Amino acid sequence: MKATFTLILYLIVHACLAQGTPGDRAEEVRALLPVIDKMYRDYAAQQHLPAVAYGIVLDGKLLLSGATGYSEIAGSVKAGTKSLFRIASMSKSVTAMGILALRNEGKLRLDDPAYLYIPELKNMPLLTSDAPAITVRHLLTHAAGFPEDNPWGDRQLDTRDEELIALIRKGISSSNVPGVAYEYANLGYAMLGKIISNVSGKPYQQYIDDTIFKPLGMNNTIWEYSKAPKALLAHGYRYEDDMWKEEELLHDGTYGAMGGLITSIEDFSKYVIFHLSAWPASSAPEHGPVRRSDVREMQMPWNFNNLNAAYKYPGGRPCAMVSAYGYGLRWSRDCEGRTGIGHTGGLPGFGSQWQILPDYGIGIIAYANRTYAGMATINTAVLDTIIALTGLKPTPIGVSAILTKRKDELTRMLPDWKNAEQSGIFAENFFPDRSINHRRQELDVLLAKVGHITGSTEMFAENQLRGTFLLKCERGDVRVYFTLSPENPALIQQLDFSAAK
Repeated sequence: MKATFTLILYLIVHACLAQGTPGDRAEEVRALLPVIDKMYRDYAAQQHLPAVAYGIVLDGKLLLSGATGYSEIAGSVKAGTKSLFRIASMSKSVTAMGILALRNEGKLRLDDPAYLYIPELKNMPLLTSDAPAITVRHLLTHAAGFPEDNPWGDRQLDTRDEELIALIRKGISSSNVPGVAYEYANLGYAMLGKIISNVSGKPYQQYIDDTIFKPLGMNNTIWEYSKAPKALLAHGYRYEDDMWKEEELLHDGTYGAMGGLITSIEDFSKYVIFHLSAWPASSAPEHGPVRRSDVREMQMPWNFNNLNAAYKYPGGRPCAMVSAYGYGLRWSRDCEGRTGIGHTGGLPGFGSQWQILPDYGIGIIAYANRTYAGMATINTAVLDTIIALTGLKPTPIGVSAILTKRKDELTRMLPDWKNAEQSGIFAENFFPDRSINHRRQELDVLLAKVGHITGSTEMFAENQLRGTFLLKCERGDVRVYFTLSPENPALIQQLDFSAAK
């Protein structure tokens, strides 16, 4: 059955691709809409999800989107890409971005003790007498020492500021000292929201609206469900006793900073596009609510949390996965070097996930209105399917002028190494590390098998100072790898030859 379905998918895809422009990655992905839509519909049926809404972002725009099911069951209100879903912990990166915006304004520092911005923390006892003060960065990366608190935290959404302060004054039970472990704490993000309020002088929600959402054009993203147009608000449900039971919608409160955001696929896609716009690093003008370097900083793996050597993709392909936490973002890298960045969301009545693959320039968003719906599973399957069926490749790194220059200089002197020691293109370590005679012999052994050099390929850059190219020969190729020194101008410090496979 599974094999038959896969065959059908391939037939649909190839029929669709035949109508598009060859080599146009947007058209190739757009042609997959029937496949993607079926995957989400099937998942909704299997997982008893009243509604699902999804979107695929590629190369700076919301390329395709769709929805299935009912955002409100009693009224048979159909879900759409404008439907407003509570996205739970997907809200956390927005809070983190707000913290970085305040840092850019010079109003706080990440390694400051959090008690500078929430004074009540100053006298709160920590786990041991040698524990360091909780910093803003600890709160961002779930390293404050608070316990994992999902079951408890998910019911705190409408808590008021004064209740959070009372909790701090009473003393918080810690599971670790700050700075030594990862433990997912909604409480920490409630504190970050309070820091934003105290430092900015505005309610947290207003600061985020003014600083992030308005500049990004996210005009339909809200915090309080009672402000949503009735026809657009998604109601939340749990599936129990073979039926859907509606969950109570909680009002906005202090814990909104950890999970209160209510938004649509169309609106949140603008935020995802902004995250993707940070890659690759460039000298283009800045247009975001924070700098692109801030976004990349958010996305870095600041706090390791797991190595899953037995991880399998939804299709069953084994591939070890390492994961970490950034600033309000989950980071992962698999055995193939594929990096994913984003966040899940789960509250009573809702489940969601967004993820970007920065190297591929693609992102995905999906919401459902059933308690803790596991949308990461289907999103991962959809991204994996897109890559597999379109052959989508990571965006190549641009080859720097100095890499091209050194490659051209190197190829001109090979295979004889004529005037190599006087050429001025090698760093001072190069020949002392290995004599020119040994380097010549190494290349001669390879050329004896593949014949004379007839040309070379373009560089494949790993970064601005490291890369690979092929020497084209009569009966095969020789792989050439080199890396440059930190000097200016950069010189060749390492050079390796090997038989190309």
